[in-house]
Amino acid sequence: MNFRVRYEQSEKKLLGPGACLSSTSRGRERLEEPCPVRTAFQVDRDRILHCKAFRRLKHKTQVFLAPEGDHYRTRLTHTLEVAQIARTVARALRLNEDLTEAIALGHDLGHTPFGHAGERVLDELLPEGFHHVRQSLRVVDLLERDGRGLNLTWEVRDGILGHSKGQGKLAGEASDNLPSTQEGHLVRLADVIAYVNHDLDDAVRSGLIDAQDVPRKLRDQLGETHSQRIDTMVNDILLASTAGAEVAVCLSPAVLEGVAALRDWLYCNVYRTASVEADFAKASRVLRELFNYFLENPAELIACGAAPDAETLPEVATADFLAGMTDRYAMNLYQKLLLPQPWKTL
Repeated sequence: MNFRVRYEQSEKKLLGPGACLSSTSRGRERLEEPCPVRTAFQVDRDRILHCKAFRRLKHKTQVFLAPEGDHYRTRLTHTLEVAQIARTVARALRLNEDLTEAIALGHDLGHTPFGHAGERVLDELLPEGFHHVRQSLRVVDLLERDGRGLNLTWEVRDGILGHSKGQGKLAGEASDNLPSTQEGHLVRLADVIAYVNHDLDDAVRSGLIDAQDVPRKLRDQLGETHSQRIDTMVNDILLASTAGAEVAVCLSPAVLEGVAALRDWLYCNVYRTASVEADFAKASRVLRELFNYFLENPAELIACGAAPDAETLPEVATADFLAGMTDRYAMNLYQKLLLPQPWKTL
């Protein structure tokens, strides 16, 4: 018995009508022989989990730059929290949990070191701009596996492309590049649920704010503690998404407004405070000077381990290399290449 086929058959029985079945996937850009054990989405999940870009997330900034404490979130722990929240909801709504997990694990693979500060720098330096969503697709399509990419399914790539919100409307607009699957919509919401809660938690832990600084209206609506807020948001998704005849992943208008208000409050009171911005200004200088150095010294880019395609523009190849760096690697390389080194005896 083919284990994959058996599992695909069970999906048809267990998943709801709004779920994306692995057996009906639009497939991959390059044809492959299907795995006899795992479904297409399970294969994608495993490829992401085992790729180098995923491992590097453990040393990339979420909010606080290279924190000394052991309990602050990194880009990796953020990704795992998104996956946990999304999987919980997917299971309850009878959506495809494997597709949901694959999108969640891959959604931030293209993030730069130093969080959104690094993203802003590369966006300024590249003629065509830079966004971590597009870079995440570039990672899975081209940069991993020595230029061969991971060859993921259309649905996972679509979910990665549609997850980002920035400071835009959380529900998105008709003109936005929104996901085509309910699983993709779920990861989009799980992403913001995870980061507004864990960023608030980290900001309190750091002493940057006090938990009581959060407006009373938001604490009354969403909850006083980290777990209470997540419980409020997750349960609201479950209720709002099943309010109609078919499952349509969403938050209720009231809770959606509360989550957006909490996100906006964090931008003013955490993300853009003087202490956080001061560190990111320094980090921005590190990436900007490394970018200019490698453009002026292209042989050094190769010497440091980059392997750009001959058809890739030098600016793009440099951005690929910088975006893939961890915080600590970027700072160490900056010190090695651009700062005076102690004299060593022969």
